[in-house]
Amino acid sequence: MGPRTPLLTLFLLSWLRPLQGQQHHLVEYMERRLAALEERLAQCQDQSSRHAAELRDFKNKMLPLLEVAEKEREALRTEADTISGRVDRLEREVDYLETQNPALPCVEVDEKVTGGPGIKGKGRRNEKYDMLTDCGYTISQVRSMKILKRFGGPAGLWTKDPMGPTEKIYVLDGTQNDTAFIFPRLRDFTLAMAARKASRVRVPFPWVGTGQLVYGGFLYYARRPPGGPGGGGELENTLQLIKFHLANRTVVDSSVFPAEGLIPPYGLTADTYIDLAADEEGLWAVYATREDDRHLCLAKLDPQTLDTEQQWDTPCPRENAEAAFVICGTLYVVYNTRPASRARIQCSFDASGTLTPERAALPYFPRRYGAHASLRYNPRERQLYAWDDGYQIVYKLEMRKKEEEV
Repeated sequence: MGPRTPLLTLFLLSWLRPLQGQQHHLVEYMERRLAALEERLAQCQDQSSRHAAELRDFKNKMLPLLEVAEKEREALRTEADTISGRVDRLEREVDYLETQNPALPCVEVDEKVTGGPGIKGKGRRNEKYDMLTDCGYTISQVRSMKILKRFGGPAGLWTKDPMGPTEKIYVLDGTQNDTAFIFPRLRDFTLAMAARKASRVRVPFPWVGTGQLVYGGFLYYARRPPGGPGGGGELENTLQLIKFHLANRTVVDSSVFPAEGLIPPYGLTADTYIDLAADEEGLWAVYATREDDRHLCLAKLDPQTLDTEQQWDTPCPRENAEAAFVICGTLYVVYNTRPASRARIQCSFDASGTLTPERAALPYFPRRYGAHASLRYNPRERQLYAWDDGYQIVYKLEMRKKEEEV
């Protein structure tokens, strides 16, 4: 083994020398990379320090400006609150002046008619209504307004069933639709994702306008039959009333409304041809015909059979009317202007003849968004459920006896 040892050593030394050279080059490469990284880190630190200094300078410059802006914002807020208070006081003063010096009711006088202003003598058609209940109240003023939320499009209807469960909310969005939303309670309706809490009920025929009504567990609405308004044929300008059972989801009854040449009763709500209403006395319908295209008509309906029990020609004009409702047998018509302003009850018609126009209050509604697409009176709560440009609003009413002076 002795002679072989030097040979082995020489072999190992010859093999390790290239490795030592490669290792040396690798170490030099790593040192260069580390030096480059250190240089970049130093540049980043310099840039960070410079940016931090600039940020401090910017902060020092902005703090005084923010303080000034905050003071100006507080001043503007105080000024806005002051202006809002002045506007509220001015509106109250205007309402008081209107109460003390009421404007004349919006009634057109026809000199050719001998039965009173704007009323046609049609015998039995305009006979006084015999009250079924002892309800003898009329509106004194709109006491307060509460905006619930915004749901759906600019036109629609939301309401409660005055004869059914007190908590359920019914929402019918749009003027031509076939799906109603039913919410278990008002709180569910006010949630951000309200539609998820609602059950949907689809009716067999789409409704027309915003004249629908929920009453006694039924949905009453008008549909356009083949040949209805705009369709030509024998049923031109006629509508069919549908009585739909909300629980069974079936049509219980239907009837063609007994009036020819129907036209929209409200000059500012062109999609509604029949507006159904409910009060302490039952079911009513507000409509208009071409026979007298200037005034509204009122009809008392049988909620069981949809038969028309009585009809009246009212002195309330169609022009600038936007919605109406019935309380204790008295029709109240709300008027506005085409550029939406403050709505006002400016005409009333008591079918029983107890309340005369001179003793009727003509209150304004509080300011809101646009124009009422629908108004529904709840006799159990004495509140109005309004749809105003997609906003759902509740108006609380203050009542008085019809015999009391305004």
